[in-house]
Amino acid sequence: TSLLIQNVIRNILSLFIVLIGLYIFLSIVGLTQAALAIVSGTGLLGIIIGFAFKDIAENFISSLLISVQRPFLMGDVIEVQGLKGVVNKVTARGTTLIDFEGNHIQIPNSTIYKNVIKNFSANPWVRGSFSVGIGYDASIQTARETILVVLANQEAILNDPEPQVLIESLGSSSINIVIYFWVDGHKYALNKVASALMHKTVRSLEAAGITMPDDAREVIFPQGLPVVQMNETTNLKSQKSNKKVDKQAKPIIQQDDGNVTEDELESDTQDIIDQAKHSRDPEEGKNII
Repeated sequence: TSLLIQNVIRNILSLFIVLIGLYIFLSIVGLTQAALAIVSGTGLLGIIIGFAFKDIAENFISSLLISVQRPFLMGDVIEVQGLKGVVNKVTARGTTLIDFEGNHIQIPNSTIYKNVIKNFSANPWVRGSFSVGIGYDASIQTARETILVVLANQEAILNDPEPQVLIESLGSSSINIVIYFWVDGHKYALNKVASALMHKTVRSLEAAGITMPDDAREVIFPQGLPVVQMNETTNLKSQKSNKKVDKQAKPIIQQDDGNVTEDELESDTQDIIDQAKHSRDPEEGKNII
């Protein structure tokens, strides 16, 4: 069913038929030695060409194996040797990816076939996670229930497998909680869902009165810290100055509930595919030689 394999088989059969026909024609006209020379010369020429174009032949064979085994399909998001993108085209030489910045990445087929291929589209369900730290004075059970409510109210989160809220570690100033959740990667973007969940989680924990302290830090002064004793007059001036600062208008911080629409969480894969349709194929440019 692969067009690439069909073209390869067609070309090989055509070449084989041409050689057979040429040999029969030369034998009929009495040029048997010439026919044998052509056949043997063709074989020797094939060996020479094989050594000279080893990399090209390797990529070509790899393209056939990729077409047969199909480790990915057109439009899949894959990663090979740290290069991640949407599969845009597969030729006899290489595979073209469009990364999420819109750049074309051409990878030789031999590199793809010999290395680990991470296919993000084969399984539509993908798992995401993020962590949050709560204070030791906070109720772990209340924090857990609050986070589970946030997860339950997010339509992008799958109920099966169900999300998990676990204690990851005990920090110096906080109890670190990790949240695991599953989404449909074909429909939603994992990074967008995680961002929306973190936003909503912070707001919900704050509303529940649960503190989220910073990491404790120890500051060491090797040369010591000089202590300056201030007199009463200086203290009064400092207090008056602070009162003036307090009277200044404070910026108004608008609180939001962190709610996002379903459209804001959609996967970016289709956008990359649509963008690739408007881009120029690198192989269609003018000859540089």
